[in-house]
Amino acid sequence: MTHMGNSQNPLVLVVEDYQDAREMYTAYLQFSGYRVAEAANGLEAIEKTRELMPDIILMDLALPKIDGWQATRELKADDRTKHIPIVALTGHALAGHSELARQAGCDSFVTKPCLPDALVAEIQRMLSARTPEGDASRRTARGSSRVKSS
Repeated sequence: MTHMGNSQNPLVLVVEDYQDAREMYTAYLQFSGYRVAEAANGLEAIEKTRELMPDIILMDLALPKIDGWQATRELKADDRTKHIPIVALTGHALAGHSELARQAGCDSFVTKPCLPDALVAEIQRMLSARTPEGDASRRTARGSSRVKSS
């Protein structure tokens, strides 16, 4: 399901297999002024990303069909989608998980449950890092447009 608002607002793809959580994220993000598309598994995430070219992806890592780890790897390996920031969402706060998520291609990592305001703040931080000037400076400095979260 895709929800349209002002076409100038950033499009967030919410990838979450639990419908209640997906609906909660969608409602809060829409309230915060974002356009939102949803995917319930990794396969849908890949298909919808290629179709809609969202500005940012919130990716649950534990997903059916194709997990979020593999979906992220595939999207980051695709020249059409590798520039899209991916924020990993996971209930696993184990030591090393955030580094594994980065190695898979995630640009940022948020542990669930998280406060909606904290999630919106992370989305804003990631999108502000993608300004045209920021993209150009990162390409020059790092050879790619991948953003690393601190």
